[in-house]
Amino acid sequence: MTQDFDFLIIGAGISGLGAACHLRQRFPDRSCCVLEAMPGFGGTWWTHRYPGARSDSDLFTYGYGFKPWTGRAIATADEIRAYLNEVIAENDLARHIRYGHQVHSAAWSSDTKRWTLDVRCEGAEEVQTFTTGLLWVCAGYYDHDQGHTPQWPTLKDFQGQVVHPQHWPADLSCADQRVVVIGSGATAATLVPSLAAQAAHVTMLQRSPTFFSAEPWEHPLAAQLRPLDLPDAWFHEIMRRAFVARSDEVIRLSFEQPDALRALLIDEVRARLPEGYDLDRHFNPRYRPWQQRIAKVPDGDLFQAIRSGRASVVTDVIERFDARGIQLASGERLEADIIVTATGFNLKLFGGIRFEVDGAPVDWRERVTYRGMMIEGVPNMAYTQGYFRSSWTLRSDLVCDWVCRLITHMREQGHAMVTPTVPDADAAMPRRPWSDADNFNAGYVMRAQSSLFGQGDRPPWRHGLEYAEERVMLPGASLQDEALVYR
Repeated sequence: MTQDFDFLIIGAGISGLGAACHLRQRFPDRSCCVLEAMPGFGGTWWTHRYPGARSDSDLFTYGYGFKPWTGRAIATADEIRAYLNEVIAENDLARHIRYGHQVHSAAWSSDTKRWTLDVRCEGAEEVQTFTTGLLWVCAGYYDHDQGHTPQWPTLKDFQGQVVHPQHWPADLSCADQRVVVIGSGATAATLVPSLAAQAAHVTMLQRSPTFFSAEPWEHPLAAQLRPLDLPDAWFHEIMRRAFVARSDEVIRLSFEQPDALRALLIDEVRARLPEGYDLDRHFNPRYRPWQQRIAKVPDGDLFQAIRSGRASVVTDVIERFDARGIQLASGERLEADIIVTATGFNLKLFGGIRFEVDGAPVDWRERVTYRGMMIEGVPNMAYTQGYFRSSWTLRSDLVCDWVCRLITHMREQGHAMVTPTVPDADAAMPRRPWSDADNFNAGYVMRAQSSLFGQGDRPPWRHGLEYAEERVMLPGASLQDEALVYR
């Protein structure tokens, strides 16, 4: 049987749950359903269950604008899941979420003004059909089924256990084991101090350094405000503005005074490591600050593990793996019982769903984005993509507001269909990659560039990257834009 809804959301992570809350609050008379491929809610926070898993953004900005966060600035995965569980309960979302529902294809018909989705339900053989007037893809941007591991031909020769953080075994014990964590991003920085508390020794093996920022679990301003017993909404808003202001300033410095910001970040690390530590080799990246994410280190726990001698950093190139460890290009050798490949993730556009518009397959490489929320030539489909340098949810909230304004406008004007369409005046504009390498060049983005949609060189065919710009621009973006063709 076909199940029809006014709104269909794909994904029950932070984006999908936020979208569902906005739709239920703004349009209580319309039907809504959330399709989630995994057995539970949370998205990233369902998948990531490795030791020490926590946020890499403060929760005052990573949390929703409509749901005050009252805990510590940095939160564990369990604390974030508990927060999302409260969001589901307070907004009566549970009855609207279908877990274990994997969307395989989505086809738009301009005749019926509906999307038709083929969905496989866990435990059922038959394909279910869902239809909707508005499809909202909130599936995040990476492959939850398969993390990224470089092609190392000799990795198979290693006789110990190899683990990717995205697929952490619940029964894995690192007690008294020699562990090598390959990678230097936020995941590696989280794992190393967590594993160092039980392992014989942990080595963070990196090909090149990452920028780190040692920040407290609890912001000093929050500690000052808590005794005042402010209303939760006030406390949340004050802290949110404080973190936004600080983030804006750091991002500004990264473009205007990158050398000064580099020196500031490295000096911060220097103060937490033994005198004479080789900072240039291990903690001075080749790229500009914020050209990739700056990884947060709560209370400097990574550096504490290094000072204690229970963890160390090696910057080198892997020559080969053998039965007992890793041979490096420098001639150094790392003995290992467990190897953790904290080497990133694979970007997966729109959950890997096959899309068609009026019988023609959609090739995303031929399309450009409309304000980072819709796609050229694809009707009645919105998507949520967060920020790289600021908290994901800051943009998610802005996208939710804009999509709800669009729905209201269409309802008031009697429109059933809206399609972002490049007008003749912009037809010859240069088409650029989804991400400019000079602006942001993280490995997972660069590896996927050839399969992604692009953007233009002017609004509205660009994806905004900074909250400072978009928090003013998106709420005021006109719905009478000539690039939005209504029917």
